[in-house]
Amino acid sequence: MDIRNDADRLIEAPVVTSFSRMGFELRSRLDHWTSLDSVDLTDRVVVITGGTSGIGRAAAEQLARCGATLVVVGRAHDRNALVAAEIAEASGSDRISHHAADMGDYEQVRQLAERVLVDHTRLDVLIHNAGALSAVRHLAPDGTEATVASQVVGPFLLTTLLLERLVDTAGARVLTMSSGGMYTARLHIAGLEMGSADYRGSEQYARAKRAQVTLNELWAARFGSLGVTFHALHPGWVDTPGVDAALPRFAKAMGPFLRSPAQGADTLVWLAGDPEALGSNGLFWLDRRPRPIHKLARTRASDTPERRTHLWRWVAERAGVDPAIDR
Repeated sequence: MDIRNDADRLIEAPVVTSFSRMGFELRSRLDHWTSLDSVDLTDRVVVITGGTSGIGRAAAEQLARCGATLVVVGRAHDRNALVAAEIAEASGSDRISHHAADMGDYEQVRQLAERVLVDHTRLDVLIHNAGALSAVRHLAPDGTEATVASQVVGPFLLTTLLLERLVDTAGARVLTMSSGGMYTARLHIAGLEMGSADYRGSEQYARAKRAQVTLNELWAARFGSLGVTFHALHPGWVDTPGVDAALPRFAKAMGPFLRSPAQGADTLVWLAGDPEALGSNGLFWLDRRPRPIHKLARTRASDTPERRTHLWRWVAERAGVDPAIDR
């Protein structure tokens, strides 16, 4: 195992080898990964947001192949219905439903939670995968910057509304798809929402992703003792329509080195079903191994207990909820 650990550290050190298709292929051989088809999710209910394209679409199909009772969430009803039908045909599963919700619209998030609670008496896996990088600043219905609303506040709200159902389901997991881009971002609270004067889509995205990873650790610390496992992860560099649209020059330059959507979804599906994921809580993963949440001294210095407390309070206030379980 020490030899494998040493080899993994060599792969991890340069970002290009770690995040690229090369890192995925080397690690899968190094650690002798089992096929995702061996993951058994029969009778388990899985809700995945952002499940209609890219990594989410690939993950949803694999989850269905593993036998999950799957709820696919996307913003558009017609698109959701089409993708759900395609997944059903590809997987042979008849346990796929869909629901339209914009994760930045908190009323729609509440409606989604109500639908899940009515339709399902258990919730085994909640996957926060919805997210996009926008070059243009937009506002959510409540006035919050849209990236922060949909990728930080909305998921916090949904987790809170479904928390009791998760606690009541043995072995429940909450998984958050972040991004390796968060490694460049400090932990911001006052500056979490970038203003119109200084807005840069990639920086706003990185700040939101940093907040996601911090909140994942805080969820685990506050509620992990109740039996719910919280993990975050990043997929590496993946060839998706979102990357093509948001970062066209990067996508063109790195094209041959980008991972496929299925490769980007691998660790997400693995965390959803493998028992090993329940042996820890609050970790950040890439390629089926936990990774540090900081690579730079300046981001580590920003990650103080005071800022963490402030972040939790700020998000809870924006979401209009105070997560608690009376047990």
